[in-house]
Amino acid sequence: MKIIVTGANGQLGQEVVKQLDRHHEVFGLGREQLDITNKQQCLEVLGAIRPDVVIHSAAYTAVDLAESEEEKAFLINATGTENLVIAAERVGAKFCYISTDYVFDGTSTNGYREYDETNPQSVYGKSKRAGELHVRELSSKAFIVRTSWVFGMYGANFVKTMLLLAQTRDSLKVVNDQVGSPTYTVDLAMFLEQLIQTEHYGTYHVSNSGVCSWYEFACAIFEESGIDIKVEPCTTDEFPRRAPRPKYSVMKHDAIRANGFKEIRPWQDGLKAFLKELNELS
Repeated sequence: MKIIVTGANGQLGQEVVKQLDRHHEVFGLGREQLDITNKQQCLEVLGAIRPDVVIHSAAYTAVDLAESEEEKAFLINATGTENLVIAAERVGAKFCYISTDYVFDGTSTNGYREYDETNPQSVYGKSKRAGELHVRELSSKAFIVRTSWVFGMYGANFVKTMLLLAQTRDSLKVVNDQVGSPTYTVDLAMFLEQLIQTEHYGTYHVSNSGVCSWYEFACAIFEESGIDIKVEPCTTDEFPRRAPRPKYSVMKHDAIRANGFKEIRPWQDGLKAFLKELNELS
C-alpha cells in the first residue's frame, strides 16, 4: 500500500513510519513537506503521491498553551484536518484520523464507548473534536482512532519525564485522581497497520489494555526500572494546570472486538517492552 503519514516528526508519526515502512511504501511528511493549513498544498501533494491511505497524526498538542492560542489550535486541528480529508477524498484514499481521550469530559465512572457523547472541556479537546466532525462529514472511507496517554521512543512523554526526574530527586508527587489507559506507540502503530488494510470504517478506542492513575503508572515505571524513589500520591488541585484534564478517561474497546481485531496487550507489558527498547539504545 502507498501510505502518507502526516506529523512524521512527532512521537507517534515517527513510530508509524518506522513500523509501516517495512511492508508498505510510506511517505512520512512533516511540517516542512506539507503545511496542512494550506488547502492548495494539501491538494497538490496528495494529488502527486495519490496514496491509498492517509494516516493523519499531525496535530497541535500543546494542551495548556492551546487555552491562549485557540485560533492556532483550531487552524491546525480542525481546518488542517478539513483540508487534508478533502484532498484525500479527491484521490479516493482511506483516511485515518488520530484523535484523543480529551474529547470526553472525564466524568464517566465506568469508561467511554465509541458512540458515547463527547463533551470536551479544553480548547485542545474541542479542536480535536472539530477535526473528528470534519472527517465524519467529508470522508467516505474514514477511521477515527482515539488514543490516550501515549508513550514511546520518540519525543517527550510521561515515562521519559519520570525517568529524568528520578536522576535528580529522591521523592516525587504524582497525581492519583486522574485515571486512564497508557498507550505504547509501537502497539498503536501495529494496530493502525492492521486497521487500514480493512474496510471496517468507523470510530475506534485504541490503547493498551488495563487502567491506572498517573501515580500508579509512575510507580510501575520505577519498579520496572529498578529505581528506588519515594512516590507520593497527590490530587489534581495540588498541581493546577491551565487546561482541565479528564479525571476518568478510560476508553472501552468495543469496536476493536466487534470488528474481529485482537485486544492490545496490557499497558504493563507495553511499558516493559518500551523500557527494554530504551535500555538497549542507552
